[in-house]
Amino acid sequence: MVQFFSAFLVFLALHSVPALPAVRSGIMARTGRPTYFIGYSAASVIALGWLFSAALALDYVPLWDLQPWHAAVTLTLAPLGGFLVLAGLASTNPLSISIRSSDKPGAVVSITRHPVPWGFAIWALGHIAANGDLRSLLLFGGFALFALVAIPMSEKRAKRRLGEEWRSSSANTSIVPLRAFVSGHRPRFDRPMAIAALVTAALSVWLLFGGGHALLFGADPIAIFG
Repeated sequence: MVQFFSAFLVFLALHSVPALPAVRSGIMARTGRPTYFIGYSAASVIALGWLFSAALALDYVPLWDLQPWHAAVTLTLAPLGGFLVLAGLASTNPLSISIRSSDKPGAVVSITRHPVPWGFAIWALGHIAANGDLRSLLLFGGFALFALVAIPMSEKRAKRRLGEEWRSSSANTSIVPLRAFVSGHRPRFDRPMAIAALVTAALSVWLLFGGGHALLFGADPIAIFG
């Protein structure tokens, strides 16, 4: 358990760097932007691998009996969350987390102006149902909590950074997914969303039917619930 919480603390600390502009800018100034992103990406993969390894090393403590509908929850929420993360990262979005810089929000903000943290939270919560054990609850519940906490923080930073422009940029968006649609705003779709949808579909097929999930995480969802 000590190794698990140590890995989680490293994961949280590492993923707090983008939320600290002064720290991030200081690192970029010393290393350069390309080196920063390459190093940060490599460190993120290593930290994530350590965290999953530490979680799998924990004793399996079941919390509920698995039912077929648990798999349906995961098979619905996980791809949806993955799509939001990919679309959010690939789209320009001054209102929240994105790897692209622009003052004009992409079409994904018509779903929510915080697609990346929402997508990560939805993906994580979807995995809790189909596992039903303590270590999965700690791991994926921790992921979801971290992502949800990031939403008000991102909202506050965007308001401070954009000033008066924030009101016009966020006029047709909402924090809660799809709430803007209920308010009468029309959904939008653009190229980054289309690419994200195709990548999500391809990854889902590989993970479920191509042995990808078993290769990466040692469990075949189709075999377990088949």
